[in-house]
Amino acid sequence: MFEPGAALLAWNNRMTQSKKRRSPRPSFQDAGRKLDEAARRLEQETEKFIRYLNDEVVPEIREHSSRGLRRASKELQKFADYLEESQRKRR
Repeated sequence: MFEPGAALLAWNNRMTQSKKRRSPRPSFQDAGRKLDEAARRLEQETEKFIRYLNDEVVPEIREHSSRGLRRASKELQKFADYLEESQRKRR
């Protein structure tokens, strides 16, 4: 038959086991330390990223931009020559 004490004992055993499986809650100090560490690492990574942009990316962009401007200049020169030639033919 059903015994009320057995159900209570089973429930108590389950609760005790689930408490053992749970990890302890971190304290506010632990959370604060983790946030401080995360902020410090984020600042370091940001500094490294900015250095990379300045040292690697910006020079590449400048080099490719100057090439692009030179190419565009040549194409504009060709277009200007074409316009001048077409005006001469009209006269």
